[in-house]
Amino acid sequence: MADRPEIVCICGSTRFADEMREVNRVLTFAGIIVLAPGVFGHATGEPITDEQKAALDALHLRKIDLADRVLVVNPGGYIGESTAREIAYAQAAGKPVSFTAPG
Repeated sequence: MADRPEIVCICGSTRFADEMREVNRVLTFAGIIVLAPGVFGHATGEPITDEQKAALDALHLRKIDLADRVLVVNPGGYIGESTAREIAYAQAAGKPVSFTAPG
């Protein structure tokens, strides 16, 4: 479907909430549909149970499934365990993966 906007899934540690919001803003103004984390537990200190974390992780993998490509927000080159798992998932699914900072 050539006439639909590109869909990008933002991945990265939720401690980088501000950086993710800025990337989301820039991509949205560029006419791109952005799929991103909806809960930023690390950044806000919001308590998240193990069950909620597992559900959020699974939901984010579905977002990757919907995306044309993945953009990893990784200030300072930081890639945590969850983000590394998401990158591996995206690559296994044949999704292009790029980064905001060199690793």
